[in-house]
Amino acid sequence: ALGAVLLMRFAKEAAKYFDSAEIIELHHNRKLDFPSGTALKTAQLMGEARSQFNLNTHDQTANLPDARGAEYQGIRLHSVRIPGLVAHQEVIFGTTAQTLTLRHDTISRESFMPGVILGIRKITTFNTLLYGLEHLL
Repeated sequence: ALGAVLLMRFAKEAAKYFDSAEIIELHHNRKLDFPSGTALKTAQLMGEARSQFNLNTHDQTANLPDARGAEYQGIRLHSVRIPGLVAHQEVIFGTTAQTLTLRHDTISRESFMPGVILGIRKITTFNTLLYGLEHLL
């Protein structure tokens, strides 16, 4: 979805200014992999903008193993799989006395069509293989 691509772009920009971040991705219960490719790509892009995250985390005690989610380049990733969802992603940034939340919600798979149509219209303008809608925006 174009909104997911824009969320990744905005998250990369915000990562320059916020030293703490976590990603929460939610999908239907039939999605077998986790975290999602979109969440991983978002974390990779954020890592390009800032080399370290969440350095101000104090000693914490886990009452349950892995309750804080997986970690990728210092960014915590949380995956939810539950019936009734399609695809959702939230990136929460924090720094001194403020937070910023970016969120994209796919309500229906119809949301993927504008990106497909954009790809069909622009594909003839490229001479090389492209991976990702971000190159078309």
